[in-house]
Amino acid sequence: MDFKIRKAVPQDMPRVLELITELAVFEEEPDAVEITISDLQTDGFGKHPAFNCFVAEVEGRIEGIALFYGRYSTWKGKVLHLEDLIVSQKMRGSGLGTALLDEVVLHGHKFGVKRICWEVLDWNEPAIEFYQKKGADVKRDWDVVHLNEIGIKNYIAKLEDARI
Repeated sequence: MDFKIRKAVPQDMPRVLELITELAVFEEEPDAVEITISDLQTDGFGKHPAFNCFVAEVEGRIEGIALFYGRYSTWKGKVLHLEDLIVSQKMRGSGLGTALLDEVVLHGHKFGVKRICWEVLDWNEPAIEFYQKKGADVKRDWDVVHLNEIGIKNYIAKLEDARI
């Protein structure tokens, strides 16, 4: 199978959003995706993009993405966070995931990052096995902490109440 890995362009974002939605369905969170095509185009491109994205094309159709961004570790320095590595369900096992991950690792190395990190659901054994075969260390002793939009608003409201 012939495929091409390339940097995403704004015109790719409708298909990127379809793949994000496909992942949300797979992760049993079909209504969790709030982002729009416009958000992706605005946030991912321009003078100060919030993320980078590689796409995997098969016969002119995007069948996979790797969306990532830079972070900074107080212990290590520059790191990359791989937000999502998504391959369409019909193309899983085809090598696209490996090719996308390869591209992210090469990109990180080129920019001198000290670590590349991401999360994986604890029940997604195929993904865990895939990452471990690539040499990744799946940390089972860390919990992911989120403060969602409502949590942020509540936090700020408590700050404001305390200042009155």
